[in-house]
Amino acid sequence: MDQTVKKKDCCSSKEVSGDQYDLIVVGAGSAGFSASITAAEAGKRVALVGHGTIGGTCVNVGCVPSKAMIRAAEAVHGGASAARFPGISPCAHAVDWGGVVKGTADLVEEMRQKKYIDLLPAYENVTYIEEGPARLVEGGVAVGGRVISAPRVLIAAGSRPHIPVIDGIEAVEALDSWGLLTLPDRPESILVLGGGYIGCELAQMASRLGVKVTLVTRSRLLPGAEPEVTEALTEALKAEGITVETGLAYVSVAKAAGGVSLTVERGGKTEDLTAERLVVTTGRIANSENLGLEELGIETDARGSVMVGPDMATTRAGVWAAGDVTDRDQFVYMAAYGAKVAINNALGLEQMRYDNAAMPWVVFTDPQVAGVGLSEVEAKAAGHKVKTSVITLDNVPRAVAARDTRGVIKLVADAKTDRLLGGQIAAPEGSDTIQALAMALIFGMTARALGETIFPYLTTVEGLKLAAQTFDKDVAKLSCCAG
Repeated sequence: MDQTVKKKDCCSSKEVSGDQYDLIVVGAGSAGFSASITAAEAGKRVALVGHGTIGGTCVNVGCVPSKAMIRAAEAVHGGASAARFPGISPCAHAVDWGGVVKGTADLVEEMRQKKYIDLLPAYENVTYIEEGPARLVEGGVAVGGRVISAPRVLIAAGSRPHIPVIDGIEAVEALDSWGLLTLPDRPESILVLGGGYIGCELAQMASRLGVKVTLVTRSRLLPGAEPEVTEALTEALKAEGITVETGLAYVSVAKAAGGVSLTVERGGKTEDLTAERLVVTTGRIANSENLGLEELGIETDARGSVMVGPDMATTRAGVWAAGDVTDRDQFVYMAAYGAKVAINNALGLEQMRYDNAAMPWVVFTDPQVAGVGLSEVEAKAAGHKVKTSVITLDNVPRAVAARDTRGVIKLVADAKTDRLLGGQIAAPEGSDTIQALAMALIFGMTARALGETIFPYLTTVEGLKLAAQTFDKDVAKLSCCAG
């Protein structure tokens, strides 16, 4: 983005009345708090403008509640799957869906209080303003019938669930992800629309808590993941009794006896899928409307996401943006990181650029799916001559000992330099394993160097060493710890 085309600071008007601040932050979620704390620690006076529940998506309706219920479902599944060990009988845990939901809500309230509300008094130069929706105007931000002014503004308004345009969907009381997580009574069956990370996570969680689940998607599960990883996850979900319907088109939705009916088209033929409730997990969309962006020349993309440069600046001088409202990565840790980048540049503290080259990501299914760096397709598109290594988890001693060999590891490297470019993993401990690969990418390791690194035996992370060795040898022919 050419930042030189900006002409006028949006907040430089001397005629503006109202409170004066060094920085106005619009949005009190992860990005908003990260920005406010960064500025406050630099001695700046900050107006943090919130609207809705303080804390934003992650703590209230996203990461915290979903992962809490996913963990609860894992505990239930642990009893049922214990029979994979010789001499162990399975057990079926009684599930009180309403109790799980209530306990999750209590945890959310506790986390919101501890990590957001209770933090505000610690930063005396941050003023929290919650007087209704905010709108950027010449000279500052209008909120609650007044205009507050500052030379710099950060937009951190977050995102909300995207509801696809399907005939009849508005008439069936479709649930979004938060709607499912707060449903007081367990539904008998659900149709989960969307095979991204949210759909896959919630489909498995609900299934393990006793719901009959059909997961429906236009393409394949996790379309951005490596095909080998997607296949491993699909097989795992099907093995647990989840019906996975892929490669279809959504035609219409209608009320039906006992629930809803989704008409889909596949191979030129239509068919109906039915369940008690419809859960829509087809991505998220930026909360950018009604912020006055167009009037100030702040550009957004086709989905309404605020476009930012590597310094997180928008197309309007004096205005930066971070988090889910932007066209950057929609992960809570990247929202906080992007906000720090923005504020450091906005306040002239330290010149920073948004860098996601070694950004790890995780899907909290079981097996967990995680990745970092370039996929094979992305590496080729970037001009690399690529070599890949793929091993299934039955080659990893940890998985064999745990009697759970569901999963796969794939590494991507430059064929000329041997430098690692990326990798993905599907494994029960995939979320913890991926950080080792992220560090390898940060320090420019080669596949050979990774394969020669000492890893502890009987760990999932040892699979990275074995995958690296697989570039040049058949690890099935190695003894324990050899190589």
